[in-house]
Amino acid sequence: MARAPQRAWQRMLSGRRLDLLDPSPLDVELSDIAHGLARVARWNGQTNGDYAFSVAQHSVLVMHLALGAKPDLDGSSRLYALLHDAPEYVMGDIISPLKAAMGGQYKDLENRLLGAIHVRFSLAAKAPTSIAKLIKKADKEAAYFEAVNLAGFEPSEARKIFGEPSLASFDLPDFEQLIRPWPIHVAHEQFVSVFNSILGPVK
Repeated sequence: MARAPQRAWQRMLSGRRLDLLDPSPLDVELSDIAHGLARVARWNGQTNGDYAFSVAQHSVLVMHLALGAKPDLDGSSRLYALLHDAPEYVMGDIISPLKAAMGGQYKDLENRLLGAIHVRFSLAAKAPTSIAKLIKKADKEAAYFEAVNLAGFEPSEARKIFGEPSLASFDLPDFEQLIRPWPIHVAHEQFVSVFNSILGPVK
């Protein structure tokens, strides 16, 4: 007799039970995403400051960088940018070299979950190619600024890894506030606030 396929369930604080191998958009809640991302540290916590630099704060920074590069960015595109690392609310933030060593299965799971998150918030499962490229660029620029301002990198070292940012930090409104690590509750609130400013409160 064939064995039933194994499931990998995660119980969320909202009460939802998320199947990590076959995620349903119906089990995705904004409150769970914000809660998780506000508690996941970028750079494995190896940053300066009284608080970890969270994935929630990184996501807000990436959205602002994408908007800085393309001021007429529509709401859907801004939402794709804000949610680009949303799977990490359950999968954690794994550094790129380790992701590469883990192979394709991790990326498949990540993309499946990201697709479910997108659909939950009325987006197409996959971002349009042009928007995905813009977000990837903004993501690298955010990593550059985080590396130099928080993680002890020299600018020349960060440029070799992440490239030269197209937007100077002084050209980004509120950069000092965006790069200074937020307490967990602030990261949570800011992530939800930016989300609501794009889409409105989620039912």
